Amino acid sequence: MEINADFDKRVVVHSASQEWLASPMPGVDRRPLDRIGEEVARATTIVRYAPGSEFSPHVHTGGEEFLVLEGVFQDEHGDFPTGSYIRNPPQSKHKPGSENGCVIFVKLWQFDLDDRVQVRARSDYIPQVPHRDQPGVSVTPLFQDTRETVTIQHWEEKAEVTQSFPGGVELLVLDGSIRDGKDVLVKHSWLRLPAGATLNAVAGDKGARVWMKAGHLNYVQRDINNLNSHAAKR
Repeated sequence: MEINADFDKRVVVHSASQEWLASPMPGVDRRPLDRIGEEVARATTIVRYAPGSEFSPHVHTGGEEFLVLEGVFQDEHGDFPTGSYIRNPPQSKHKPGSENGCVIFVKLWQFDLDDRVQVRARSDYIPQVPHRDQPGVSVTPLFQDTRETVTIQHWEEKAEVTQSFPGGVELLVLDGSIRDGKDVLVKHSWLRLPAGATLNAVAGDKGARVWMKAGHLNYVQRDINNLNSHAAKR
């Protein structure tokens, strides 16, 4: 299965207007943003857990990264409320679920396979710092290594944001709205720009809060090769 699988193209998905699609686990539904592969896939997805739903215990061979958008996500490691940012590195395992229901934004098979860095952070507890180049923008740092930088950016009303991304970028609007070209992105709209692109965006009248991941699109083919190698061994 391929969804938005041409990483040389700009992509916008207004996920709030998508239908929820059932996963193999009862009570767990998905809105795909991009995907290469079948049930085991390099994928970016918004996932909804109904109250009392859960997945079977499993290993994340290619790693898992997610941000809790609504409710409380749970596994044997704890309870993770809205705003929690989690990185489960390759070979980690857990049994995810939600007693009262939740929605998460999740990325699979997008790690260096030697990465063993575990992150469990509450973004609302991390201090914001002014962006060094962008007036009207402050940043909550979530993660950085040689491969990528992950942040939440807080844009003041009508802030004009211009940033270049040699390694590409993804944005998920968490609150408020932004305009990029002719597209107005609202809550849970997702934008992917290819490597070498420049973002030229303007925040809406109420500003915006935006999850941003940059640099990782230089490694897409490596991710796909790792996934295919894993699939061939199964």
